[in-house]
Amino acid sequence: MSGSGGLTAPLPKSLSVSPFPPSPTTMARLEQVLILDPPVELKFKGPFTDVVTTNLKLKNPADRKVCFKVKTTAPRRYCVRPNSGIIDPGTTVTVSVMLQPFDYDPNEKSKHKFMVQTVYAPPGITDMEAVWKDAKPEDLMDSKLRCVFELPAENEKSNDIEVNKAATVTNAPKSDGPAMPKSASISMDDTEVRKLVEECKRLQVELAKMTEENRQLKDDGLRLRKAAQSGNPVSSTSSVTLRDNGSTALPSLLVVIAAIFIGFFLGKFVL
Repeated sequence: MSGSGGLTAPLPKSLSVSPFPPSPTTMARLEQVLILDPPVELKFKGPFTDVVTTNLKLKNPADRKVCFKVKTTAPRRYCVRPNSGIIDPGTTVTVSVMLQPFDYDPNEKSKHKFMVQTVYAPPGITDMEAVWKDAKPEDLMDSKLRCVFELPAENEKSNDIEVNKAATVTNAPKSDGPAMPKSASISMDDTEVRKLVEECKRLQVELAKMTEENRQLKDDGLRLRKAAQSGNPVSSTSSVTLRDNGSTALPSLLVVIAAIFIGFFLGKFVL
């Protein structure tokens, strides 16, 4: 892990943490009286474009007050609140450890460490600095924690995508019956159109026939009128036939026209 961190100014003294040197191995140390949660490592989950905070809980199970102090190997990269204090017997203090924004390189491993240093508080304590200054090395207790940086796992993103897809399918509207394939629907529409076109053609042929018959009747009527004006007798049989043809042709023509209009409206509703 790079130590640049993108920070150009030191943190406020009240929030900064003190660096700690390697502890001597030749000197016996008391076992840590506090119970730390987490006990071994502090996890920081990215992205690290903003301040990332993790909490450290310090519990005092003893029957005496305990003074604590938080130190780190990278004091310019972290902000701790509170970074020192006194824990009463049977109580717990939550320490917020804030990692400052920096350019994260997943190929580099973090070498940052924290140490919680403690000592039993003397009776009538009034000056914390004096306590640490006067504390004997054999009275000091400490616990070390390493820092772990994590980025959101790729499989979590994949799971989110799958969940969204499943929700979309579940919320899709259900049809009342089996869905008809698009190709079948198009084929059915084409068949109906062909039937309508053929019916229109047939009706047009009938209309042409009726028009021709109507024109023929008009010509016959005109011829008969001319014959009557010229004094040529017209047989009663011809007159009766003409009237019958005329009376028959007119309803047929009306039926054809009505059929055309019906076919037109049916075609509009179907299409």
